[in-house]
Amino acid sequence: MEYFAGLDVSVKETSVCVVDADGRIVHEAKVASEPEALIALLSDWPDGLKRIGLEAGPLSQWLWSALAEAGLPAICVETRRMHAVLKAHTALNKTDRNDARGIAQMMRAGLYRAVHVKTLRSQKVRMLLRHRKLLKAKALDVENDLRGTLRNFGLKVGIASSGRFEARIRELVAGDGDLAAMAEPLLVVRRVLREQAAALHKRLLAIAREDAVAQRLMTIPGVGALVALGFVTTVDVAARFARSKSVGAAFGLTPSQYQSGETQRQGRISRCGDGSMRELLYEAAQAMLFRSRKWSWLKAWAMKVVRRCGARKGIVALARRLAVIMHRIWVDGTTFRAEREEVAVHV
Repeated sequence: MEYFAGLDVSVKETSVCVVDADGRIVHEAKVASEPEALIALLSDWPDGLKRIGLEAGPLSQWLWSALAEAGLPAICVETRRMHAVLKAHTALNKTDRNDARGIAQMMRAGLYRAVHVKTLRSQKVRMLLRHRKLLKAKALDVENDLRGTLRNFGLKVGIASSGRFEARIRELVAGDGDLAAMAEPLLVVRRVLREQAAALHKRLLAIAREDAVAQRLMTIPGVGALVALGFVTTVDVAARFARSKSVGAAFGLTPSQYQSGETQRQGRISRCGDGSMRELLYEAAQAMLFRSRKWSWLKAWAMKVVRRCGARKGIVALARRLAVIMHRIWVDGTTFRAEREEVAVHV
């Protein structure tokens, strides 16, 4: 007899449900959301479990890795599809227990889409990228708050570079002791945030220098260390995609489709997948089009799209094509060539 398990994971406890091949519930339990507790419960199953499903979430990578190391057939399931199935299964009463039952039935029926769980190295580099972005955003928030509050007193910061911003604030509040005392803590916080963001940036550059794939990706104009590392850590394993064209769709850069009877229309990009990677690709496309002076066949193609469809659509189209080209460079072990090679046709 084959058995299937569903895990509804929360921060403290996980609801577990095991069903047989006919869908009958044979065991239910609630244990701590710790690898040891889950392994102890699932490993003692008499005939073993064919599939163990858990939803992609904050704890899923950690728990999935521990279950996989223990030899258990754990599967991390894509969130949106799971929510759609569970909504139909638990329409009246949504509880952790019912969710675990629904996940177990999904495993039994095969109504799931498995999610790739990233390697430990990719998770750590992505954490660095995320923390750098967070620190820079918080420093910008402090700057904007200072600009807004000082404007209430008629003090206009105006255009000031990042390096001169602190001096400009001190200059404005020099004649008012109260404002100077209130601005000082924010200036200190901003300085620390920028220093730590610079330290993380330096560490990311060092990682990029040692990564052979990132170095090859950086031969594309507009693609820097952050974009290259973001792409490598988001894709994680190049073999995940059998076709390079699938990468653009995975990052939500392809138009959504709607078809019903005689009605058929194409919408905006789907925006599914990793939003931070989509943002990095968009920035790389902008850099190639408007900041890089290097000519290439890819830039010439993108400029034609911009003239035909507008800047925004042109940037999105270039971002999508960048994703495809970066994956192909990774798979082929090549570098970017500004001149497009003509393929000889033999008759």
